[in-house]
Amino acid sequence: MSALDPTQTLVELTMAICDIESVSSNEAKLADEIEQVLTTASHLSITRDGNAVVARTNLNRDTRVIIAGHIDTVPVADNLPSKLHHFEREQVIFGRGSVDMKGGIAVMLKLAVELQQPKFDVTWVFYDNEEVAADLNGLGRLSRNHPELLTGEFAVLCEPTSAMVEGGCNGTVRVEVRTVGVKAHSARPWMGKNAIHALAHSLKILNDYQPATITVDGLAYKESLSAVLVSGGIATNVIPDAAVLTVNYRFAPDKSAAEAIAHLEILFKGFEVVVTDQAEGAKPGLNLPVALDFIAAIGAEVRPKYGWTDVARFSAMGIPAVNYGPGDPSLAHADNENVPVGHLVDTEAGLRAWLSH
Repeated sequence: MSALDPTQTLVELTMAICDIESVSSNEAKLADEIEQVLTTASHLSITRDGNAVVARTNLNRDTRVIIAGHIDTVPVADNLPSKLHHFEREQVIFGRGSVDMKGGIAVMLKLAVELQQPKFDVTWVFYDNEEVAADLNGLGRLSRNHPELLTGEFAVLCEPTSAMVEGGCNGTVRVEVRTVGVKAHSARPWMGKNAIHALAHSLKILNDYQPATITVDGLAYKESLSAVLVSGGIATNVIPDAAVLTVNYRFAPDKSAAEAIAHLEILFKGFEVVVTDQAEGAKPGLNLPVALDFIAAIGAEVRPKYGWTDVARFSAMGIPAVNYGPGDPSLAHADNENVPVGHLVDTEAGLRAWLSH
């Protein structure tokens, strides 16, 4: 018998899922339990890939949508088992994963089992290893091993958004702006060339830079360009012959990572610019009929997503996507991670309304 019972209340199911510890790479037990629950639903076809479980309806609907969430968490910090606290105006579940993102997983599991005749064909994706290196990501692995399972016109990622809709996401690029000097004794600096001093112009560029706000599919994405690391020097009495300024550019999804990199190369012309990390943004596709239907059914505020999430993986597959799930994202990974029960109820009701006739 499974430790998870989809007939339980949403609160009970969320707490049961939280209480199955599933720190990244240790998701097998939870994946087993989720798979066992899903196999009891005759309207779903199930595929298991590692510790990812995909459940699909096959009702020959005109439209297929994907609803996805990761089952792993960051390490436990003395915050399991989960606990239900009753405050004056709200019940709140405390525990690792309650926000990121087992509350969303509970909503998905309950709806996957209960909605036998959704108005769209639905692909439910429960995947592993989201909280670790990108090459281990279960959604990425599924796209390589079973691309046929990840087809659809629109996707919802149940990441925490305080039960609001956050469309698409900004992309991100990190570059190193490098300077070269000549070593010398700091008592005779004129004998050398100070590489750290040579970074001054790059810092002025950043101080003078005015980040853009760019509207994509009706959402205003704020860009940002920030120095995030600086390094240089080998000793306190040596003029440094090398210095590195690491810059992070969060760019709107109107442009590709390649275009963002080209923008930085022009901006820092005259400096050596080395790309160390890049990830594409994602357009929300809010002008599509299925997306408009989603927004109307949810009835929640629609905002842009500034941080990067796996919606970008769907976008790379040509599937517009939004983030929508219970929990305050600022509490993700916190020791006091907690989700208001109201967020769970609102998210479940919103998705149920969208998927039902």
